[in-house]
Amino acid sequence: METISIVMLAVAAVIAIVSFVLYKSKSQLFNEKMKDFELKIKDYDQKIKDGNRDVEQRKKEIELQIKEELFEIEQKKKEVVLHGKEELFREKEELEKEIKEKEKRLIQKEENLDKKLSKLEIQEINTKKIEEDFSLKSQKLDELLEKENTELEKIARMNMNEAKEVLLNKVENDLKQEYVQKIKEYDEKTRNDSDKLARKILSQAIQRCAVDHVVESCVSVVTLPSDDMKGRIIGREGRNIRTFENLTGVELVIDDTPEAVVISGFDPVRREIARMALEALVSDGRIHPTRIEEVIEKARNDVDQKIREAGEKTVFELGIQNIHPEIVKTIGRLQYRTSYGQNILQHSKEVSHLAGIMAAELGVNIKLAKRAGLLHDLGKALTHEEEGTHTVLGVELARKYNESPKVLHAMACHHHDIEFETVEAVLVQVADALSAARPGARMEPVENYIKRMGKLEDIANSFPGIEKCFVMQAGREIRIMVQPDAVNDEYAPKLARDIAEKIEAEMEYPGQVKITVIRETRATNFAK
Repeated sequence: METISIVMLAVAAVIAIVSFVLYKSKSQLFNEKMKDFELKIKDYDQKIKDGNRDVEQRKKEIELQIKEELFEIEQKKKEVVLHGKEELFREKEELEKEIKEKEKRLIQKEENLDKKLSKLEIQEINTKKIEEDFSLKSQKLDELLEKENTELEKIARMNMNEAKEVLLNKVENDLKQEYVQKIKEYDEKTRNDSDKLARKILSQAIQRCAVDHVVESCVSVVTLPSDDMKGRIIGREGRNIRTFENLTGVELVIDDTPEAVVISGFDPVRREIARMALEALVSDGRIHPTRIEEVIEKARNDVDQKIREAGEKTVFELGIQNIHPEIVKTIGRLQYRTSYGQNILQHSKEVSHLAGIMAAELGVNIKLAKRAGLLHDLGKALTHEEEGTHTVLGVELARKYNESPKVLHAMACHHHDIEFETVEAVLVQVADALSAARPGARMEPVENYIKRMGKLEDIANSFPGIEKCFVMQAGREIRIMVQPDAVNDEYAPKLARDIAEKIEAEMEYPGQVKITVIRETRATNFAK
């Protein structure tokens, strides 16, 4: 225990010694730092004193500089005041001189005015004398004119009013001839300029557009492998043919024609469904009412698919985008519609091509012209289902599916139902007439053809001075013989123009009608 106590005391003594040594070294370092700090403070105090001294010196210099500048400003003010007084005095003298000169000029002007007034008074006196002389001479002239008029009336054997009427009639005839001549010149100039461009555009459009024209009929023929198949189609007591006709809405004509059955029906869609169903039944061989119903339903679905594909193919061929699917389907239905024997879908495609080509030549909206050309007869797919003209039905359907107003306008006026407002609408109408009037494109009943020819002759004969009228080239040209005494050469162009305007207002016709007025004078004599 004593040993441990001694060791602990020794350790405590060592620790105390080490602590004392460390304290001494730290206090010595602290004293050295304090001395350095005091030296720096003295140095800073000296710098502050030097700075204050410099500031005082700079302040004195600035005050001295300000006093000098103030003195200079006072001197300048005195100089400016002296100079200003001299300038004012000089300007005053100049103004006084100018006023005196103006007074002199005014005095001179007054003298000149007095002289001019005296001259004017003299001129007024002379003018009064001239007026008096003129009035006397005018009276004498009036008397002479009265005498001359009296003598002229005696010579001409007519009074003044009659002479005026004769003169006005002559002037009116001269003006009418001049008017007709101007119209003729204008027509020739316009025709020379516009016909060339129109022929070029139409010929290029027709040459670049090639669309088939298919003449449809109201019957379809299905070929049979043998005549024995006819009995199977009729069925026991005619149940098969009755079922087929009731489900398809067409009439099957089974006669003595070898190995053939005729399908008759006014609706091309029903006729196509019946044809496909009958061909499927004949190739399958199983013909009974249940099978007939199944095959007809499948044929109906196939035709719907063909209609949709035909519409999509047409839109793709023409490069027209963003058309509603219902409109595309309606376009496909046009494949099974005809007008005067012309397939409506092929006609619509041709109108679209022609309108687009002419729009490109004229530099207008090609896409709009092609779109309106394709949709212009859209309503013909609906005329057998809804009431109204094909124009109204087509416009309503296109408006329902958000077609643009310009397309709707072109569709609405392609038969001149409303006035044209856009160039594209005119192109659609021209393309429609061109496609319909192409040789072989349409069939026209003989009765309608004869009525149209007679109407053309009646319109031409309704004008005075017509001697004979001949309709030629299937109604595309009228040759009119006029009486040479009633119609002169200057009036003939106006007569042709009036007849053309009346035909345009009262008739509907394919293409255009050429009016030719012929005036011929013959002199006949005999040598005996």
